[in-house]
Amino acid sequence: MRLSFRRGLAYAAVAIGALTLSGVGIGTAQASTSHVVDAHHSRPAPAKPTVVLVHGAWADASSWSGEVSRLQHDGYPVVVAPNPLRGLSSDADYLRSFLGGITGPVILVGHSYGGAVITNAATGNANVKALVYVDAYIPDADQSVAELTSADSVLAPAGTNPASVFKLLPYPGAPAGIYDTYLLPDVFAAALGGGLSKSQIAVLAASQSPTSLVALGEHSGAPAWASIPSWALIGTQDKLITPATQLSMATHAKAHVVKVDAGHLSLVTAPDAVTKLIETAARATA
Repeated sequence: MRLSFRRGLAYAAVAIGALTLSGVGIGTAQASTSHVVDAHHSRPAPAKPTVVLVHGAWADASSWSGEVSRLQHDGYPVVVAPNPLRGLSSDADYLRSFLGGITGPVILVGHSYGGAVITNAATGNANVKALVYVDAYIPDADQSVAELTSADSVLAPAGTNPASVFKLLPYPGAPAGIYDTYLLPDVFAAALGGGLSKSQIAVLAASQSPTSLVALGEHSGAPAWASIPSWALIGTQDKLITPATQLSMATHAKAHVVKVDAGHLSLVTAPDAVTKLIETAARATA
């Protein structure tokens, strides 16, 4: 899985190094008193955990709209966490702070790059009962998104020519040699368009959120999946994080694996399957 994409982002690692330095209802009485439920001995159903959804690179909170409506219908509290897409450590810190404002058990879900973010943000958080990875990166310590991108990924050409994959734009406060990335329209369609109409692809490509090169090149910390049960949904038609790569990461993390016939945006094209896996994780860890 480690390939030239890492070398193509080597300058990002240099900049990163510089940054591092600086209730159940009561039964109604029936004819026989033996069927009367004593209110003092009844127990309310346990509250459902809060589901926190984290989007990936070149995306935003709207990616999860299908899951949000379904989870709400099924009675789950659900929020979509902000993901600044500025860098793995800072994005994880942001999510960690966000999680600190939630009381009670949490099911933490990450798509794509969001998987790397939840892997770092949940470490040491006793409220997080399960991690759910959706077509996601599942890094171990000292691995980066770039290093986990395989040679057969649509993103692989960035290793020798970043401009062939990304539109690179400077942003205020960026370290030297660091840019915001946007997927080029044809790359976006190839990487993320599986199962979507041309008009859907065009809308999503036009509204993608910029992702800093820092996010792609920065190394992960101690993984939360080492101590928190995890589940992984693998899109068998994924062109960005290929199925073999996903399976390798999921197996390494000892995640419960479910496969679905979908591309990288299974959260958009297969929300029923994604929601089912989230609720499976919630029930298993209740």
